[in-house]
Amino acid sequence: MPEYSRPNLMKYLPEYYQGVREMKKLQETASDEMGLFLYSIDDVLSQCFVDSGTWGLDYWESELGLTTEANMPVERRRESIKAKIRGSGTTTKQMIIDTASAFSGGEVAVIEYPAEYRFELRFIGVKGIPANMLGFIEMLEQIKPTHLGYSFKYSYTWWDSLKDLTWNSVRLMTWNELRVYE
Repeated sequence: MPEYSRPNLMKYLPEYYQGVREMKKLQETASDEMGLFLYSIDDVLSQCFVDSGTWGLDYWESELGLTTEANMPVERRRESIKAKIRGSGTTTKQMIIDTASAFSGGEVAVIEYPAEYRFELRFIGVKGIPANMLGFIEMLEQIKPTHLGYSFKYSYTWWDSLKDLTWNSVRLMTWNELRVYE
C-alpha cells in the first residue's frame, strides 16, 4: 500500500458531529479514500514527465520505439528516453552532444573529422567510462548518419593529481577507483 496523506475531514463538519463515533468512523473511511485518490492523481501526473516517471516509462519507451527492459534501473531507462527525444530530427553535432550528455551526465565534446568521415566523442565532465555506454552506443547508432564512423575518448585521473595521497589513504581503493579519483 503506498504512503499517502489523509485529509482530516472532521474539521469541515459542524461542532455537534465531533463527538459522534459513527461520524468519525465514516469520515476516516472517506479520508482514506480521498487520500488514495489524491495520491493516484499525483502518481498519474508524475508519469507524464520522464524525470519523475516510474511505471509510465513503459509508455514512453513504446511511443519512442525503444525496447522496454523492466529489469534495467529506472535512471538508465530515463537516460535512454531523454536521449531518444533529444536525438529525433536531423542529426547535428549539437544533437550528438545533447544525447551523449543525457547518458553520461556530464560535459561532452564532439570533434569532427570530415575528410575521414568520422567523429570523436570526448567525455570531459565525467571521469572514466560512463555507466550506460552500451545503451548510448545503441542510441548513437540510431541517430548518426550511417556513413560516419566514431570513436570515444575518456577522461581519467592524472598521476600528478594523486601525488599528495598516501598509501594509507588509498590502500582500500581499487585500481578503477583511483583512475577516476577526484
